[in-house]
Amino acid sequence: MRAQLATVCVFCGSCAGKRPEYAQTARALGELLAQRGITLVYGGGHVGLMGALADAAIAAGGRVVGVIPQHLMQPEVAHQRLAELRVVDSMHTRKRMMAERADAFIVLPGGYGTFEEMFEMITWLQLQLHAKPVGLVNCLGYFDHLLAFLRHAAAEGFIRPQHWDLLIVESTPQRLLERISAHVLAVGRRPRGDLRLS
Repeated sequence: MRAQLATVCVFCGSCAGKRPEYAQTARALGELLAQRGITLVYGGGHVGLMGALADAAIAAGGRVVGVIPQHLMQPEVAHQRLAELRVVDSMHTRKRMMAERADAFIVLPGGYGTFEEMFEMITWLQLQLHAKPVGLVNCLGYFDHLLAFLRHAAAEGFIRPQHWDLLIVESTPQRLLERISAHVLAVGRRPRGDLRLS
């Protein structure tokens, strides 16, 4: 039996950003995951794009799992309506648990934390510590400058040519999810549980 995408980890901002299209994109992704029966794993918050994403998935009947460190658990941060909320001891434990539970990763606009999570997943993929696709929704060209910098890093010899395509980039959640799903199907097995970090 061929593999199918069952769980997606989404990294995104705890702020909503200045333009409404960012939250609209997060809601569209949440609805899309729910409609396709794909479990959402995310950082467990109810504010910013994180909240928009989770609320939309829940409203569409999806299963949403949050993973949040104890120090962020105060009621004004943690989402209270999730199917499952895992409280962990640190940001490092949070990231590893999210990664272990996911079949793939999707990145929406965000700040330092979102960038850090994205780059670590790409680094683990580059080092063959996992084989799970990492995709980015470039809403309104939010990541254009970052992608230009990555091209500069490649041109300067710091990103090898064979690693350039590790990050899958699309402008809409629909197109990105199609490409990620095709990647998982092509692998021919569920990539969950293949982290080799120890």
